[in-house]
Amino acid sequence: MRMGVVESVRQVTIEGSRSGVGTLAGGAVGGVAGSNIGGGSRGSAIGTILGAVAGGVAGNAIEQGTSQKPGLEITVKLDNGELRAITQDADEVFRAGERVRLLSGGGVTRVTH
Repeated sequence: MRMGVVESVRQVTIEGSRSGVGTLAGGAVGGVAGSNIGGGSRGSAIGTILGAVAGGVAGNAIEQGTSQKPGLEITVKLDNGELRAITQDADEVFRAGERVRLLSGGGVTRVTH
């Protein structure tokens, strides 16, 4: 555990991991829906392709929107004089000048009161 003082706090958006499931699922649904468009086999094939592309784009956008969350970038001046910038979930409120501790474990560092 290391102690320090908050130098600054900035709101950021944390990008979650994207699995690609949204793109695949959207593409499959769009392809099925698109296959019902157009006349004959050629029109149906074009409708399937266009539906799959549109569905994939929509599915990716939905997954991206659900994987983003509000976060904080907290710059801390440690007692030994080092500056550290930590990005974490915005689940606590921090203000410049506050005394905080940095907890590390499993390759992750977190700022806490």
